[in-house]
Amino acid sequence: MKISVEIKLLITFCVCVTFNLNAQTSNINFPDDFFGNYTGILDIHNTKGITKYPMEFQLQPSDSLGHYQYTLIYGDGDNKQVRPYTLKAINKDNGTYIIDENNGIILDEKVIENRMYTIFEVGGTLLTTFITFEENQMLFEIVVIKVANKNSSGGTSEEIPEVFSYPITTVQRAILTKEK
Repeated sequence: MKISVEIKLLITFCVCVTFNLNAQTSNINFPDDFFGNYTGILDIHNTKGITKYPMEFQLQPSDSLGHYQYTLIYGDGDNKQVRPYTLKAINKDNGTYIIDENNGIILDEKVIENRMYTIFEVGGTLLTTFITFEENQMLFEIVVIKVANKNSSGGTSEEIPEVFSYPITTVQRAILTKEK
């Protein structure tokens, strides 16, 4: 008996959903457990090598219920870029949030335990962001691909679907330490 590609994908999806629902049952209280200011160095890896920039991340409560101050700061001195965003809880129980860039841009956010996930596309570039909070630090990562640069493989039969992969052009990574 052959199992179709659609059935295989459905089974994989169901397993992933079950795993994610189980992960939501921990004792972590997001975002409250991770309020604070985090500082460090952002490493940007691309074809030119590695570039380093000072970076800060601030996550703080606000006066509005379910809204949190979410600020990214890149660089310092005259090159300092402050990006004051708002993290908004849509459904805290299932980890659904949005990041409001306060300029008309809204990004969907998924939170599972201590990790935030965001995927968005701008100008033909797809960015996947991961923020992982630990006890006294956080890991900030962005993986960047050009949507037009996809590679195709498979697609040779009904059992082997066509699969697209994307070369990673840039990885941004910072381990930021929580200020005391």
